[in-house]
Amino acid sequence: MEMALHSSSQQSTAGEYSQGSPSHKPPRGQSIKFGELVILGYNGHLPNGDKGRRKSKFILAKKIAGNGVKPYRKHIVKNPQSSKAVQDTHQHSVSYTLSRNQAVIVEYKQDPNTDMYQIGRSSEVPIDYVVMDTIPGNQRTANDSITQSTISRFACRILLERDPPYTARIFAAGFDSGRNIFLGEKAVKWYSGEEIDGLTTNGVFIMQPQGGFNPTGKPGVWREVSVGGAIYPLRESRSAPLKSNQILDEDNILHDGTVIDLCGATLLWRSALGLITSPSEHEFQTLVEEINAGRPQCPVGLMTLVLPSKGTLELSDKQPYVYLSCGHVHGQHQWGQKENDSRTCPLCIKDGPFVKLKMGCELSVYVDSEPPTHCFNPCGHIASEATVRYWSLVPVPHGCQGFQAVCPFCATPLHADPGYVKLIFQDHTDD
Repeated sequence: MEMALHSSSQQSTAGEYSQGSPSHKPPRGQSIKFGELVILGYNGHLPNGDKGRRKSKFILAKKIAGNGVKPYRKHIVKNPQSSKAVQDTHQHSVSYTLSRNQAVIVEYKQDPNTDMYQIGRSSEVPIDYVVMDTIPGNQRTANDSITQSTISRFACRILLERDPPYTARIFAAGFDSGRNIFLGEKAVKWYSGEEIDGLTTNGVFIMQPQGGFNPTGKPGVWREVSVGGAIYPLRESRSAPLKSNQILDEDNILHDGTVIDLCGATLLWRSALGLITSPSEHEFQTLVEEINAGRPQCPVGLMTLVLPSKGTLELSDKQPYVYLSCGHVHGQHQWGQKENDSRTCPLCIKDGPFVKLKMGCELSVYVDSEPPTHCFNPCGHIASEATVRYWSLVPVPHGCQGFQAVCPFCATPLHADPGYVKLIFQDHTDD
């Protein structure tokens, strides 16, 4: 039994950067960049360094030729493993096993108008970007290793339109080395009329920002995207066997600031256009230099502090620290120590944690280009006020059912309310 497919909900799309199409020829030696995928928690680089397809940020670009695919037709078969579509390594297909003796195979055909990028834990060739589980910064050790990952080997795929406006769409599940996707008998799937679709074991979640990824934007509601690209409310738990009704007025288009969760790693999508609002490396260096120009001093040691422009300083006598209970910035000193690791601020006598300030270096997570004047609690990563406020409101999936706000630079869960503190420098003392 064979039927042609004309489902608008499964149109392929995408948006990244281009290697030069005839109508949009970039300068020689350059590619048209359409966007970035940033893994939250790594602050610009993986602990052991970015290598090959494993890195903290992925640049999506228009390819030399479109490699996208779109649904073409489907068959009802008894044994999907022996079907021609599955055995053909040049044919993309999705197999939905309905019972032991019945399966529906959806064949896909080439779509030269889109580029496809695949993301997952597998290091097999079809995966463009290899993503591993993110360990929160406050739990990392020198020998971190995940013995059992919850990220799917072929977690998701993004299809990007090669022509303006370079629309990007995300779909659950990716094609394996045989160009197949298999949804087994126990997978959540449904067959209604001419439509068949399904969800992956641990799901692919997306959260669209409301009002844009900017200082006035707000986090949206988390949704789950299906293999066919439809949008559904979250299940009762991550791998629950039942799904709710499709949300027909929402779609799988990635907008600037869309957050994607793969059950073990959380990614941020930034469009090339949206990235204009984040600071460039040069702009950021200038903002940091302006703060350092005020020659902030430690009120106890009276040494001049230097805000680090990259990570932390090696010179301990200039490294700034902050009291998270009040925001007063000091250098390292021994005054006011208590037995429970709490410290007493010598300026306001408030007790609380005393932590090293670290720069938020991954500029793609910034919602504006304002000065870095605040830091997250408890990790001490510095960013602009609007940036720390925005991320303090984003509930990132944690485990199978929980959500928690985290620092986007190190993935450490935020403490207290609001989860950040304004930095108070003793500066311009010579004025």
